[in-house]
Amino acid sequence: MARRRYQKGSVSLRGSVWYGRYWQDVIENGVRRRKRACERLGTIEDYPTKRLAERALEPRLQEVNSTLYRARPVASFRDFAKRWENSVLPQLKPATARAYASCLRKHLVPYFGGLSMEQVTPERVQEFVASRLHLSPKTVRNLVMTLRSLWKSAEAWGYVGHDAFKAVQLPTLTTPERPCFRSVEEMRRVIEASPEPYKTLFWLAAETGLRAGELLALRWADVDYLDYRVFVRQSVWCGQIQTPKSSRAVRVVCMSKRLAGHLSEQRRARASDDMQFLFSSSKGTPLDAAHVVKRHLQPLLRQLGLPRMGLHAFRHAHATIGHQWGVPLKVVQQRLGHASMQLTLDVYTHTNGDDERAFSDRLGTALCA
Repeated sequence: MARRRYQKGSVSLRGSVWYGRYWQDVIENGVRRRKRACERLGTIEDYPTKRLAERALEPRLQEVNSTLYRARPVASFRDFAKRWENSVLPQLKPATARAYASCLRKHLVPYFGGLSMEQVTPERVQEFVASRLHLSPKTVRNLVMTLRSLWKSAEAWGYVGHDAFKAVQLPTLTTPERPCFRSVEEMRRVIEASPEPYKTLFWLAAETGLRAGELLALRWADVDYLDYRVFVRQSVWCGQIQTPKSSRAVRVVCMSKRLAGHLSEQRRARASDDMQFLFSSSKGTPLDAAHVVKRHLQPLLRQLGLPRMGLHAFRHAHATIGHQWGVPLKVVQQRLGHASMQLTLDVYTHTNGDDERAFSDRLGTALCA
């Protein structure tokens, strides 16, 4: 039902802060009722006179006086977050759902939990960002991204009608240089020093650039020995099989004849079940990436005198070497399954002093010829 009476609201000054009051229709526990709303408008420095404060209240009054105005369901942030976690997070991928749940439990609910959804304003969100500056910029941005996702549901379900992120300033994101193999020789040393099945795993990681979850989810049926291709159809996270990271991640990646022959030999040494994983535990389940890195890769890196790295280092090196060898960027992007070439170039492609020195020497020779 639309608002039956036109209202002008009222403003009052408490200390140095202006507040606006008006009536609004709300739905609590399925029951529609009228509720007195009190909204912070700004300080006396923002609005030196009462008339200016009244003007600041007018946009909100226009909404409640509109013939299109309808009662809005109300809830505390804590209650809505619980509702959102129970109904939305199960629809997401396990890794995403786990990250969102952690953000809610550790940061968002403790900070916003005592507020109503209407009280979560851009000013409150900015204060929240400022209170988390002891965290890394990436972590702060992830927290705000979780809040944005929750807010989209709140808007769709009719709990809020305002933009809680208008003009909110986030910390500048800095991308640290990730360690990766500096040459093909370093990766070859790791591969040659590894026992099976890790030799095959590291070789496949270096040559195809697949993500760790994609590698460990490969089944023998995903390998085409005749056309030397690998079909990426699924991924694994914490033992759970799921779809790849994005639609671009579902792809076909070519491999060398030597790797195809090696995989064929490994296949003949295994059972005949085509549904079997390439890299599995004694129970037949996919290997765990964290265990592979902790128990096998990192001890081997220490033994070889190489920096501490994870399986993702093969993926970064794959992109970097492709760039050094002049492989078209589009080809590297497709092999990695990235949504954009910019991501491939900015994040996964690294340079070293040898590249720059070779360029300088070549240019110097040309200029002085």
